[in-house]
Amino acid sequence: MDIKVIKNETDYQQALERLEEIFDAPTDSPEGDEAEILSILIEKYEDNHYPIDDPDPIEAIKFRMEQMGMKKSDLAKVIGYKSRVSEILNRKRKLTLKMIRQLHENLKIPYESLIADY
Repeated sequence: MDIKVIKNETDYQQALERLEEIFDAPTDSPEGDEAEILSILIEKYEDNHYPIDDPDPIEAIKFRMEQMGMKKSDLAKVIGYKSRVSEILNRKRKLTLKMIRQLHENLKIPYESLIADY
C-alpha cells in the first residue's frame, strides 16, 4: 500500500486509477483498507478543487418535480394556482413562507434549499 496526499491533478488521476483497480476488494483486506483511504483522499481533493454549489430554490423545485414525475398542475395543488406556479418557476414571483413550508412538507425539499437567495 503506497498512499500519499493528493496534491495535484496527476496525483488525483493516479488515485482514481488505483481506486478503480481495487474498488471491489473485500473490506477486511489490505486492498479494502487502501480503497477506503483513497476514497477519503479523493473526496477531500474533489471538495477543494471541484466544489458543487447548492441549487437555488427554483432549480431544487424543478429537480424534485422531475424526480417525482410531477407537472405544473401537480405543483399547483401544493402551492396554489397554476398561474402562481408559472410565476414562481419563471422567477417572476418569490416563494412565500407558506409556500416554503408546503414544499418542504409535501415534496420533502430541505428548508435550506428553499430559503436560499435566487
